[in-house]
Amino acid sequence: MALLDWIAPESSLRVEGYGVVLRPPRATDYLAWRELRAASRGFLQPWEPTWPSDDLTRAAFRRRLAAYARDRELGAAYSFFVLKGGEEQLTGGITLSNVRRGVAQMGSIGYWCGQRFTRQGLTLAAVRAMSDFAFRTLGLHRVEAACIPENAPSRSLLAKAGFAEEGFAKAYLKINGVWRDHVLFGQVSPLKGPEGPDEGVSV
Repeated sequence: MALLDWIAPESSLRVEGYGVVLRPPRATDYLAWRELRAASRGFLQPWEPTWPSDDLTRAAFRRRLAAYARDRELGAAYSFFVLKGGEEQLTGGITLSNVRRGVAQMGSIGYWCGQRFTRQGLTLAAVRAMSDFAFRTLGLHRVEAACIPENAPSRSLLAKAGFAEEGFAKAYLKINGVWRDHVLFGQVSPLKGPEGPDEGVSV
């Protein structure tokens, strides 16, 4: 199954808005992804789950693509790479995960940015575009996010993206090998009913 997912045609899903492009990772992205993640490892590791020993290998990347494709087909999660809109240069990644339907109609946003692309507004743009995708394309009612309390840049970013700080969760996620407390954020759809994309984002 993993091999079939690996060689299957790439998804045509694409989100554009706020100066960035979001699209699912492709097999041809491997070298750029590996280089960016490797160069940013010391910067990213304090805020992420422990990296497996083979995390940057091509085999591990193939497994990621297969998992992303399965989640997307099930409507459970949508993983994108973040690209600079004009250059379409890989700058990071963003995921809408744990998508719940029924009475919940919500999902959780997580993101990462390569160290050399920080403080350029790219992740903020990606979060805004992902929120629009969740609300306008998927029709979700609510999106959530969380970050470690000491991660001041991420807290500021979520506030700028329209998220409200809603609470505090003890030992919420295992980050870098340790169960860490997190600040919880949420955003409710501004839409009163189904609508198409606005001028900020196109799909």
